[in-house]
Amino acid sequence: MRRYNLNVLDLEVSFKAEADPLRVENAKKLVEERFEKLNFPGRQISKEKLLTFLVLGLADDLLQSDHKLKQLNKRVQRIMDKIDSGTT
Repeated sequence: MRRYNLNVLDLEVSFKAEADPLRVENAKKLVEERFEKLNFPGRQISKEKLLTFLVLGLADDLLQSDHKLKQLNKRVQRIMDKIDSGTT
């Protein structure tokens, strides 16, 4: 298991994970990009609230992707059932 020491949004984070370093770096970049979109100049929102919005947005993305994957799996299963039964 690899050990990571990252600076993400001026926060030092250390953790162990089996994830590839490129995957960790891409995740860090995604978080930083999303944070920058929320943190535009003149906005008077605390960093904690911005991070909460960011986490909620990423959680929603995950839930939507999971839903789409389940729907796709159902479609694939229906197609496979048709193929197995000999009907198209």
